[in-house]
Amino acid sequence: MSGDPRTPCLVGVAQHTVREQPGPEPLDLWELVAREAAADAVSGLPAGAGGGASGLLAALGSVQVVYTESWQYDDPAARLAERIGASPRHRVYSKVSGTAPQTLLGAAASMIARGELDAALVAGAEALATRRALRRAGERVAWSHPADPKPPYGWERPPHPVELAHELFLPVHTYAIMETARRAAAGESDERERTDRGLMMASMTEVAAANPYAWHRRARTPGELVTPSPSNRFVGWPYTRNTVAVMEVDQAAAVILVGDGFADRLGIPRDRRLYLRGWAYAEDTWEVAARPGPGSSPAMAAAARAAFERAGTGLDDMSALDVYSCFAVALRAACAATGLDPLDARGLTVTGGLPYAGGPASDYVLHSTAAMAARLRAAPGHGLVTGVGMHLTKHTYAVWSTEPGGVGGDAAPVHTAEPVPIAASYEGPATVAGYTVAHGRDGAAERGVLIADLPGGGRAYAHVRHPDLIAEAEARELVGVAVRLTPDGQVNVATW
Repeated sequence: MSGDPRTPCLVGVAQHTVREQPGPEPLDLWELVAREAAADAVSGLPAGAGGGASGLLAALGSVQVVYTESWQYDDPAARLAERIGASPRHRVYSKVSGTAPQTLLGAAASMIARGELDAALVAGAEALATRRALRRAGERVAWSHPADPKPPYGWERPPHPVELAHELFLPVHTYAIMETARRAAAGESDERERTDRGLMMASMTEVAAANPYAWHRRARTPGELVTPSPSNRFVGWPYTRNTVAVMEVDQAAAVILVGDGFADRLGIPRDRRLYLRGWAYAEDTWEVAARPGPGSSPAMAAAARAAFERAGTGLDDMSALDVYSCFAVALRAACAATGLDPLDARGLTVTGGLPYAGGPASDYVLHSTAAMAARLRAAPGHGLVTGVGMHLTKHTYAVWSTEPGGVGGDAAPVHTAEPVPIAASYEGPATVAGYTVAHGRDGAAERGVLIADLPGGGRAYAHVRHPDLIAEAEARELVGVAVRLTPDGQVNVATW
């Protein structure tokens, strides 16, 4: 027992997946999972005990909502609070980031620990599959409470102008560049990278197949995942469609935290509670070309180390893991940073991961946290849940446990990287540090995109335009190759 009534604990979780489109709007989904999380918190209690689920929702002192890509509401947290009968004095709507769920949960836990509130809700939802269905049907999306005027996109920090000039802002391209840099540094061939990626991710599909909330509930072979075909085209070479996060989903999740004393008053059994023993946040650089090591993440190592120290645990103590899996390089960088075998017997995910369970934009970590809660309630122990934001920039590591303890954590970065200078325009010799080939929806290669080391220090972005050179980039190792960059307007063009 914790002994401190202010010790924050997770008591309610919910997930929901909409299988038929068009489905509900995000606000409806937020309300649904909020009510289901409250019902989960009081499940098994006598009817009406502590006011029941509605009483718990009414007692919320904090309602926080993860940014949704699907629709811009005028006041998301307030609209949700109104729907569920809550009057919280603390209301937050996050920025865009895969780390947002954990930072919101961490903030709620800190407020509970300080005695500022008894109960907090974090919810998130996307309805991007419905938006796609409506778009294909030629119908207009007309959901409730639209923001007027429409606010700017929820960047915490917008893309660098040089990246925009080089059309390098889609994760399928930035992560692919980091993958080729990592592969070259590890001395792997393209074939070895592809084979290992298939093995690592095939096991994730098996988890997704058993997950009732997963978007794709089918186990796949390694070959199905990594072999290009009309239905599995390259998106950003070397990544195929079947090995990258799927964002166009209709999914929602919610988590409720309370203080131990409040849980006692409600009568929630101890074996239904989970504790955030330790968590940490860290940052690599915001621009891909600015990363000191394009294929590695010192910030992941720092965040993992700090989270385990704060939790009083280590990697070997974890009975379950969910490593953020938007792209294979995110998994591999995390494994390298923590000494985790990509084929660890515990598995890398409790959901199936973003490519198979679903990658609902910024919201995934609420799903992995909810799934971890279910896993640890069934088999008590410790579990690690990680998050990644932007282009492998932001990182959260969180240790959840059925046993109270640890010292919690906060969002103060335990690591920030020193960026490598980026030259907007450069003419002269350079050396490829990482690259990808962007493919269109028809599967055809469109252009190469690379980052290059410059002789005097610093890096530059460049396009590869000549069809023969684009084909060559996919046929041999380009990292370490000497190239020449020539400016063409705002874009550097690479030749060799």
